[in-house]
Amino acid sequence: MTDKTPLALYVHWPWCLSKCPYCDFNSRARLPDVQDQAAYRTAILAELKHFAELTKDRAISSIFFGGGTPSLMDPATVHDIISTADQLWGFTKNCEITLEANPTSIEAAKFRGFRDAGVNRVSVGIQSLNNKSLQQLGREHSVQEALQALDIARAIFNRYTFDIIYARPDQGLGEWHDELEQALELADDHISLYQLTIEPGTNFFRDGVEEASPDLGADFYELTQDLTKNAGLPSYEVSNHAKPGQESRHNLTYWQGHDYLGLGPGAHGRLTQNNVTSARHQIADPQRWQAQIADLGHGTAKTRILSNQDRLEERILSGLRLTDGIDCEVFARQTGLPIMDAVNADALAFLQGEGLVKLSPKAFKVTQKGRLVVGAIIEKLLV
Repeated sequence: MTDKTPLALYVHWPWCLSKCPYCDFNSRARLPDVQDQAAYRTAILAELKHFAELTKDRAISSIFFGGGTPSLMDPATVHDIISTADQLWGFTKNCEITLEANPTSIEAAKFRGFRDAGVNRVSVGIQSLNNKSLQQLGREHSVQEALQALDIARAIFNRYTFDIIYARPDQGLGEWHDELEQALELADDHISLYQLTIEPGTNFFRDGVEEASPDLGADFYELTQDLTKNAGLPSYEVSNHAKPGQESRHNLTYWQGHDYLGLGPGAHGRLTQNNVTSARHQIADPQRWQAQIADLGHGTAKTRILSNQDRLEERILSGLRLTDGIDCEVFARQTGLPIMDAVNADALAFLQGEGLVKLSPKAFKVTQKGRLVVGAIIEKLLV
């Protein structure tokens, strides 16, 4: 039987003004020209039609334009993608359509055009409210531009969010306390707060930049949880905070293990057909991706059938990041196993005894105490 539940749609734009030293996403540091835009538009619309043929009778519940820097797109291209998706699938009620944007003046000036194209939520990559840190992070904007971009977002969109990176090199807890309080005053109903991690292949990794120590990282995390909770924006995922009911519907699709389509260079997707879930990976290089679409109608590089073991590992890795944890009934339906049979029994008993996880007939979750070591918890459970 083919799944007919709604789908999330991720659209990847691969270009940026510059490559940030902490970024390991599939992005190219150059300003796209008119020909890039036209070729990308043609290719994305072709992929939409290809995936629509595979997913008939399913509606779209959310669209997320990510990157790269999708706010470098022409609003007309965004409009064509949204309208074509609506024609091919149809949207669920209150379909969430998010576009990532950087707060440079050239991008913020397009916000009204994105709204008119159908975007109803914008995610602004602020990253810091300190000019020295913005330079350190390789950002193209200033604090003043960030504040102006948030003013524009607030005036144009009913929903907006923004990102901040903390535990940056040489950042102290007192500095973060003050910066986070300022950020929370600017926030509306959602904010993403990421502790800096140094990923292989990034300039920070090559330059030997170090992450905060585990103890200091825990102090940063606890301070973050305290301030966001007091501001009415508790965490619903390790790095994401929202007023109740204002969580990112699109990202919840990932963390709850539901289907999503990934279009564009380097995008990933998960699709269930006839009770079998496959992982799909699009070609990362934009020119090769476009060339294959011209030949085959899609830019898929690889499709891999996920075993039940693959599925349960993905579900535990993502689901335990959520404050509400994993829905036990949904987990059993997605993986073919109850939670009790899917994890290491000795590790589960130990973690329960230490007050790090809770298991009930309805949900399996990490406790507040356990959230400080969620990575180690997941590792033990999957041994």
